[in-house]
Amino acid sequence: MAPFSFMTASASWLAKSFSVLSCTSTLARCTSVPPAAYINSVKWLTSQASGPPKRPLNGYMRYVLQQQPVMTRHNPDIKSVDIIRRIAQQWRTLSPEQKQPFQEASLRAREQFKVDFQRYQAQLTPAQIQQQALEKRQRMAKRKAIRKKRELTNLGKPKRPRSPFNVFMSEHFEEARGTTTQAKMKSLMEDWRNLFSHQKQVYTQLAEDDKIRYKNEMKSWEDHMMDIGREDLIREQTLSTKKKPAAKTVAAKKATKKVKAKAVKKATASGKSKTTGKTTKSSSVKTVRTTKKT
Repeated sequence: MAPFSFMTASASWLAKSFSVLSCTSTLARCTSVPPAAYINSVKWLTSQASGPPKRPLNGYMRYVLQQQPVMTRHNPDIKSVDIIRRIAQQWRTLSPEQKQPFQEASLRAREQFKVDFQRYQAQLTPAQIQQQALEKRQRMAKRKAIRKKRELTNLGKPKRPRSPFNVFMSEHFEEARGTTTQAKMKSLMEDWRNLFSHQKQVYTQLAEDDKIRYKNEMKSWEDHMMDIGREDLIREQTLSTKKKPAAKTVAAKKATKKVKAKAVKKATASGKSKTTGKTTKSSSVKTVRTTKKT
């Protein structure tokens, strides 16, 4: 029985080894990069079997997808970012005739995308169309928020003030317990809860100082935004406080104008009365002279 069991064990081991070898060979075939001759520079899939069709790639992206595996195979030590830069440089040096196949393929894929998208839209129910519109609005709002945040960063908007816990976390994050960020955050929260009030007071004072820093930096930054004509980036409360004194000055100017107008009217009225008095005196003198002559 022992030789028989040994033979069965060896047979099962051989079967397992053959199965492992077949799996690895299949994985190698799936992940291997095809040569450049098998890459078609014109035909690319633009839609999926299920779900909405994908938007087609432009000519440049088609060229990148064609050249990236080739350049990676010839330069295995170069980073992917540097490979993309090299491909972009090659694309800029191509002639219009060399770019034409990729651009024509992009145009054909765009026309096919329009047809596929109309067919896909015709199959949707009103509820699905409404859900798609909602998801599109959410995506657009997210992109808008990201663009605005990037713009504010480029314009040098000051960072918001930190809370006492944020100050504590920034000072003790390196020596916190745990290997992951989440574990370190959890341990810092526990340490913060275990602190006494007089120990937290230090970080509370630092947070108050950071608030003063933020207030001063925001004032100078918003003044700069006013100077360059970007009032849309200024907070509403700041705009309201700046508009109030401006309204007061406008009201004061209007009041001074009214006072000046009244003074001018009085002066003109007094001048007219003087002239009328002079005319009446001269007319009375003339009448007296005429009576004496008679």
